[in-house]
Amino acid sequence: MHGALHKYFHWGAIASLVTLIIWCVLWETVVAPLQPGGSWVVLKAAPLLIPLYGVIKRDVYTLQWSSMVILLYFTEGVVRGYSDTNPVSARMAWGEAAIVCIYFACAVLYLRPYKKAAKRMARELLEKVTKVSIKK
Repeated sequence: MHGALHKYFHWGAIASLVTLIIWCVLWETVVAPLQPGGSWVVLKAAPLLIPLYGVIKRDVYTLQWSSMVILLYFTEGVVRGYSDTNPVSARMAWGEAAIVCIYFACAVLYLRPYKKAAKRMARELLEKVTKVSIKK
């Protein structure tokens, strides 16, 4: 379960999450802010700090829920990519969507062996319970 590829998926999830945080901050403060000088939109990066510790520590539950929450950032990237009139901001939005795709893929592929193991354990438990109830 913990092969080299598995380790790369973990590091990919960490790297893409950190990149996304930096990307959002730079986008909304320096590269293409909605208002000159920056705006409160930069706070969209703050919720990404919540799962960071759990992702670093390989917490399966954190990786599961963060892979779903991160899709909100994908949605924002696609919507702003299509609708932003500023071409630099539109490119940043598409970049955000791409980084989210990388995180999502790494998180899901990292979690895959755990999900398979959980299914196997549930199947074995169900078989044990079924055998016990048949004997009675």
